[in-house]
Amino acid sequence: MGGYLNKPEVRDALNIPKYVQTFQGCSDLVGENYLGLREASIWIYNILLGYPRYRLMHYSGDTDGAVATLGTRRWITQQTWPITNEWRPWTTNGDLSGYLEDRGNFTFATIHGVGHMAPQWKRQAVTQLITRFAHNLPLDQE
Repeated sequence: MGGYLNKPEVRDALNIPKYVQTFQGCSDLVGENYLGLREASIWIYNILLGYPRYRLMHYSGDTDGAVATLGTRRWITQQTWPITNEWRPWTTNGDLSGYLEDRGNFTFATIHGVGHMAPQWKRQAVTQLITRFAHNLPLDQE
């Protein structure tokens, strides 16, 4: 991909200034200069969950090696938000698509059999999940 994105005509079409370095898919420079914060975005959830009209959903591909579902579940459990709807399966066209758990106005959903790019590899299931969530429809019913 880097070869294509670094072509002069592509950079011109994307309005990338000449002084901007060429594209590299993976770079140690990014890792060396990345500022990680322990709390990341955790702080915002407790604020938003204080407003019952706001509903939040966090989804995770259950084979994600970059942001592992197990770590996300551990983080959610550590928040001690009360479980309001137990861990349960959800389906798309009768096939298992993942599992759901509700903690008040926060829903955690897994996308079965995919990793970090869940919308790319399970497009129909993820579209159904997000659409049903946006329209406040039950996520565990088709």
